[in-house]
Amino acid sequence: MGELAPALDELRAFTARLRVVSADGDPGLGIDLLDAIETLKSVGCAVQAVITDDVATNIRADRRARRLPQSEWGRGIASQIALARRESPNRGGRHLGFAQALVHEMPHTLAMLQTGRLNEWRATLLVRETACLSAADRGIVDRRLCSDPATLDGVGDRGLIARAKALAVELDAAAVVRRHRKAVSERRVTTRPAPDSMAYLSVLMPVKQAVCLQTTLGRDADSLIATGNSGGRTRNQLMVDLMFERGTGRAAAIGVPVAVNLVLSDETLLAGGHEAAQLQGFGPVSAGIARQLVADAVDSGTETSLQRVYSCPQSGALTAMESQSRTFPKGLRKLIDLRDRTCRTPSCDAPIRHHDHIRSRRKQGATSVHNGSGLCEACNSAKEAPGWTARPVGRPGRTHLIDVGTPTGHHYRSTAPPLPTPAHLRAS
Repeated sequence: MGELAPALDELRAFTARLRVVSADGDPGLGIDLLDAIETLKSVGCAVQAVITDDVATNIRADRRARRLPQSEWGRGIASQIALARRESPNRGGRHLGFAQALVHEMPHTLAMLQTGRLNEWRATLLVRETACLSAADRGIVDRRLCSDPATLDGVGDRGLIARAKALAVELDAAAVVRRHRKAVSERRVTTRPAPDSMAYLSVLMPVKQAVCLQTTLGRDADSLIATGNSGGRTRNQLMVDLMFERGTGRAAAIGVPVAVNLVLSDETLLAGGHEAAQLQGFGPVSAGIARQLVADAVDSGTETSLQRVYSCPQSGALTAMESQSRTFPKGLRKLIDLRDRTCRTPSCDAPIRHHDHIRSRRKQGATSVHNGSGLCEACNSAKEAPGWTARPVGRPGRTHLIDVGTPTGHHYRSTAPPLPTPAHLRAS
């Protein structure tokens, strides 16, 4: 630690100096600075990869020396990497896999990162496209593409991917086929928020199915336009509406009855307020759109219910909820879902899959809203690894707070988001 501390201090001092770098109105200097900082980013990525692998190696070695079960050696490491980099555990796992591939199997790619001749994204593409190969074959691709920095000069991302794929097929076609079959088995549909209260619906499927689907939607949209039945909609709008209608069996204008939790203040719902509402599984939506969602549900005859939730007058923290269920656990789970919205691990916004005791029941942790949190499956598994701690922080009248401790002694805090403010409090 004695040798590490000065280096860490120097790094922090340099970071502080970098904040005030300026081109001072000189475009030529500005371009030189951009080039130098891009090189710095690549070097930083390479250093992070080496450190990430070192952290993982030492944690595993320590657990092995303590004779822990092998299944425990790697648990929670990716989550520690993610917390340090302020990213989700899923991204932490990718960073860890990326680091191990570079350090142990792709030294030439790592060297190009260390000299700034390759950026993090392009190095990630090389790691991704060779993931199905053995370590020996991966090393061959690494040597043939990255041992001479001039090989990839001027080559775009698509060209880099094409070269890596061609070499992978040349070296082990069977592995590429197995990878394709595995990819097909992982087909899925996901959604994520988009600007302006819109959402992206992503479908991961075999390319022939995707092309067929898009071509069919485009053909039928063109037919509606040609016959004058488009209703004033553009081709893109028609394709979206057609996909919705064929996927749900209902017209896009009517919608389809589904159960959603829309959390909004009384003023937003009843008095034309402007505070955003929260749509569970999506995020904030504008007040006008929230009211329209409620009105559309009522007008279409969809079963609609109103349930009051209670928040702290000062902080907006969720404190209680009218329970319409007969069993307390069900109501408690719903209360936690409404309070936390997504996984409570810092920087992780994955959907809640588990309702967890923050202080475990083995340590006399209470089954209560204060001692409960919503976690995704990966984070719930990670916190069971040796050395992890979690505790609710008592803050009467303020939003729910959790202190998370990692095996390295670092601590991170997670604060629940506030609820919309009731009208009588906004007026006071």
